[in-house]
Amino acid sequence: TMGDLPADASALMSAMLESILYGFSLLMFIGTVWALSYKRRMRDVNRPIAVVAILLLLASTVHMVVTIIRIENGLIRYRDTWPNGPAAFFSDVTQETYLINHALYIFQTVLADGVMIHRCYVLWQSTRVIILPSLLWCSNIVTGIRAVYGNSQATANPDNVFAVDVEKWIIAFIFSTLATNLSCSGLLVYRVWRIERRVAKLRASKSPLMPIVRVLVDAAALYSVMLFGFLICFLTASNGESVLSDMALPIISITFYMVLIRITINCRYYVSTASTRRTTEEMEQGHVQRYPMKPLEVYISQFTQNDNPSSYKVGNEDRPSTAIAKESQKDICT
Repeated sequence: TMGDLPADASALMSAMLESILYGFSLLMFIGTVWALSYKRRMRDVNRPIAVVAILLLLASTVHMVVTIIRIENGLIRYRDTWPNGPAAFFSDVTQETYLINHALYIFQTVLADGVMIHRCYVLWQSTRVIILPSLLWCSNIVTGIRAVYGNSQATANPDNVFAVDVEKWIIAFIFSTLATNLSCSGLLVYRVWRIERRVAKLRASKSPLMPIVRVLVDAAALYSVMLFGFLICFLTASNGESVLSDMALPIISITFYMVLIRITINCRYYVSTASTRRTTEEMEQGHVQRYPMKPLEVYISQFTQNDNPSSYKVGNEDRPSTAIAKESQKDICT
């Protein structure tokens, strides 16, 4: 079992699994770059979201490099000189490589959760909605920093990550980030679902919104399962926590990239399809010049892509459905 797994064996297993996930996240990053830049001029690329994507990649890359260095130190460099061997080396939470890796995990978690909160604010256009997620986000920062600091000062029990003083902060951090993820994902899914219901009766074609709901749910589920496993490992004092903590960084990157890629492709597909359909109808009617959209005609092109891929924008939700149908833009890209 994971609880009986030696620290050196769990470190080697985590390095192997992390390398596999890192390779997949690297491919997803390439897809993200394509989604952000395809058929766009450089000045039209959303720079803030591009910066976040790059930071996630850098954090994952540095973590992967530090993991390799840690494995090399424990299994080769200090194999015969470290007291009690490699197992004791990998159990030492005061090791520099251990602290750097966990600091990177805290940084990436805080960054990803901050992006989720920003999406909620842009979609809801209300500060009240993000009060609870913001408080949880601040809790992530405090508990995460305190957990890393506690590990660095664990001179009494340097080989026990489950020491009471350190463990309580780590568990608090896991609870905070889990609650932030679930609350933000729930707010996003609920908002998109409500928009879909309001315009569904006015639209005869396939909805571009439901795939967005599905990808948001999938991303939240993937990350939440990892966090639940992480939490169980700490509650049961299992060495599996080191495996999941190393896997967490590429998983965070993957969930971020998959949401961005799926929604961007979805938006472009429906915008392109709607434009083609409208042009064909106008040609069939013998119109040479373009005319404005009639008040009660509804095209899927009402959901047009915003060049800001970090936001969901909707029209005034309190207006009647006929007014919603007249809106020229209802942006749902992220």
